[in-house]
This record gives sequence, C-alpha cells and structure tokens, in this order.
Amino acid sequence: MRSLRLHLLCLLMLICAADALAQVPTIQRNFKGKPGSDINVGIFASVHKNCTPAALPAIRVVSPPGHGKVTVKQGHLRATNLPQCLAVDVPAFVAIYHSDKDYLGQDTFTLEVVNSGGKAQQQTVTVTLVAPGSQKGI
Repeated sequence: MRSLRLHLLCLLMLICAADALAQVPTIQRNFKGKPGSDINVGIFASVHKNCTPAALPAIRVVSPPGHGKVTVKQGHLRATNLPQCLAVDVPAFVAIYHSDKDYLGQDTFTLEVVNSGGKAQQQTVTVTLVAPGSQKGI
C-alpha cells in the first residue's frame, strides 16, 4: 500500500510538472540574414523599477538549430525612454545565430529565458537565410 501511494505521489508530481511546463509562454521571433554571418537574435537584460540593473536571466537552448549554432555573449544594453527610466546602461546577454556556410532557407530553434524570480519564457526563433544580393534591405 505504501508503495502504491508513493507511485501515485510521483505520478501526481509528474503531471503537475508537465502542467507547469505547458504554461510557459512562447513567443515567435523572425529574422533574415546572409549565410555564414552573425545574426543577433536577442538581447536579454533585467532592470529594476528604480532603473538599476537586476540579475541577468538564465538562457538555454531547448531545441538547437538544424543548420547553424547559437552562442551567447555578455555585453551592455543602453536604452532610452523606457516606460519608467529615461536612460539605462545595464549588463545584458546577446544571443547570436551563425548558420552553416552555404545554407539557404529557414532554420528554427527554441530558447528558454528564465528571470531571477524563476519566471520562464520560451522563444521560438526562425532565421531565413538568403543569398547575398537576392533581397533589398538585408
């Protein structure tokens, strides 16, 4: 009987964990670029209400791209005219996608961003790689 209760408790924990994962908001992001070049696909920073830097979020690749790689570098975000802050300069992470050298087409991957409070968000990123000169504005 004790073993059955333990199994039911474990099952309930798995169901609750799956339910919590299902509630993570997902946003779609789209970018265009040239094959073999670095494409900035995200800047991640946190700012307190009093305009001071907050802890940087954690970023992980949930599903990697099929035709390139994603790296994260540390940098700074300088922003003006935020709703509460006229100007801020805070540490940030920058996500960079780099495609395979000659790949043309779409590549998709998913990032998970978790703030210091534990709130998570998934970002599904689609990068469209076009040949140089094939489209204006790239």
